[in-house]
Amino acid sequence: MRALLLSGAFSLAFTLLLTPLFIRLFRRLEWGQFIRDDGPQTHHTKRGTPTMGGIIVILGSVLGYFFGHLVDQTAPTQSAMLVLLLMVGLGLVGFIDDFMKVRNQRSLGLTGWAKVVGQVIVASVFAILAISYPNAQGETAASTMISGVRDIEALDFAALGAVGIVLFVIWINVIVVSTSNAVNVADGLDGLATGSAILAVASYIIIAFWQFNQNCYNPNLDPELEYKCYEVRADSLDVAIVSAAIAAALIGFLWWNTSPAQVFMGDTGSLAIGGAIAGLAIVTRTELLLVLIGGLFLIVTGSVIVQRVYFKLTRGKRIFLMSPLHHHFELKGWAEVTVVVRFWLIAGLFVAVGVGLFYLEWVSQ
Repeated sequence: MRALLLSGAFSLAFTLLLTPLFIRLFRRLEWGQFIRDDGPQTHHTKRGTPTMGGIIVILGSVLGYFFGHLVDQTAPTQSAMLVLLLMVGLGLVGFIDDFMKVRNQRSLGLTGWAKVVGQVIVASVFAILAISYPNAQGETAASTMISGVRDIEALDFAALGAVGIVLFVIWINVIVVSTSNAVNVADGLDGLATGSAILAVASYIIIAFWQFNQNCYNPNLDPELEYKCYEVRADSLDVAIVSAAIAAALIGFLWWNTSPAQVFMGDTGSLAIGGAIAGLAIVTRTELLLVLIGGLFLIVTGSVIVQRVYFKLTRGKRIFLMSPLHHHFELKGWAEVTVVVRFWLIAGLFVAVGVGLFYLEWVSQ
């Protein structure tokens, strides 16, 4: 518990106090945001705002996590390290994309396929490592089963042998690529993705901590509750710690990212945060629950898909004035802050339902 508090405190202090220094550095490096001409006209005033702020969030999260363990004199665990690996790896893909945009002064960095290839490489490495190196109880960081609130035994990729392992890697890629891109799509207004991600990541503090208390390998578990314990690795507490570090880093960053934003997270941050959320869902074995915990990101991404499909089917007609959905409401006349706060409320409702279902499943056992 002490490591959790220390990690969160350090990450919060790091991003809250040091972000102004990074903003000056980014301005000196001329890492300014390029704004698309076809976007909302009100966004043109944001041109040149420092971007790649995801670097600050990643550094704050990683350093905060290790600071907590250093002071508490405990060792990092595989599950938490894998979450950080996914976060840093996808952050690197996003950084390359952002850097190309800044260098070329265009709104296009990596091609869509090049970005996906980078995400697939990182996600595949994560997937293979996540089912390797079992602990003393034979538990790996991830399960080869598809999970809802718990593993679904009837949906075990391992039962299919070598083919099943390939399918498992594909499944992990679907989760990671879709989640990271969903957060990226939602990162269109000041503080929108950051605030929504805080709520999503914070939910895993609760989920992982509860799994730690109700872990099947917890020697202090009440014998009367053993029948509904969670078969996850005993390092669930460390998953809560890394979640706290990431959430706290985002809170500190939001101080500077909220409207009017003084720094943008860029693809560096949005892909990294999306990867972290996906990684947390996988190691806590709540993959399908991610549909609710990341409900806002799903809606925003869905609006883009629906818009494109409808546009092609009707040969030029649109459902929304502009996609993603938050831009539609901007063009309807909503103030940017109004859109952001209302979307935060929607994100919070989805997270509350997701965490509520997680707890309800345990109660109903």
